[in-house]
Amino acid sequence: MGLAERLDADMKQAMKDKDKVRLSTIRLIRTAIKNTEIDHKKTLTDEEILDVLNRELKQRRDSLQAFEAGGRSDLVDQVQQEIAVLQAYLPEQLSEEELRVIVLETIQETGAVAKKDMGKVMSALMPKIKGRADGKLVNQLVQSHLT
Repeated sequence: MGLAERLDADMKQAMKDKDKVRLSTIRLIRTAIKNTEIDHKKTLTDEEILDVLNRELKQRRDSLQAFEAGGRSDLVDQVQQEIAVLQAYLPEQLSEEELRVIVLETIQETGAVAKKDMGKVMSALMPKIKGRADGKLVNQLVQSHLT
């Protein structure tokens, strides 16, 4: 079952369970996918749907930081629930230690030695970890190993 079919099935189940947070989050995901399909004038593959899910997750995390800074605990709870729903559709995330090993291997493969080589490392690294790690954490790890 592809991601699109899984989202449809889970949306129907959320309707039956009267799970409003899950239902609204899945609807938002499906809308984002549909808008991307319209923009690209094609049906998205599972990999492209993962890109949309990651984009939505990043938006939620940014919102979470803003709401926490603003002291909006009511919105913090809602966004945390949405993040949990989104993460259920993403592949299992790499631990920081697993990610560190992949970063070091990629740095060795590319022969990078200084911060100016960061672009080369990131372009080789991102396809390996696509959807399985937070971009900010990856960036921090690469920077720490290149300095």
